[in-house]
Amino acid sequence: MEFKPDVLNEKCGSRQVLGHCTSRWGSLVLIALLDGTMRFSALRRRIGGVSERMLTQSLRLLEEDGLVQRTAHQVVPPHVDYDLTPMGREVAHHVLALAQCIEGNLAAIMHRQTSRGAGAAAPPA
Repeated sequence: MEFKPDVLNEKCGSRQVLGHCTSRWGSLVLIALLDGTMRFSALRRRIGGVSERMLTQSLRLLEEDGLVQRTAHQVVPPHVDYDLTPMGREVAHHVLALAQCIEGNLAAIMHRQTSRGAGAAAPPA
């Protein structure tokens, strides 16, 4: 029997990768790297508010998933570049589309949030 990927199945590995790509910092790393190869410090500056620890963790997970490539140059001081793999570039474009959709609808989202009142519970689905 052949395994069929299904992100809605709790045992499917695609769910874990989806989590890496759509986490707060993972998604921002993917979007930032669409601009091209970056060193760690430039990437950290580009992604406002990310700590060194969270950026390191996000890069490591995305690298393990095959979405980000880490290139260490044998120079002094050490120089490491991060870039998207071809698969990472494809995923990043989809994440960017989601972010652009949210940005394009932000006024309506903010209006909805404020009209409901802070802390109001959502009605049952």
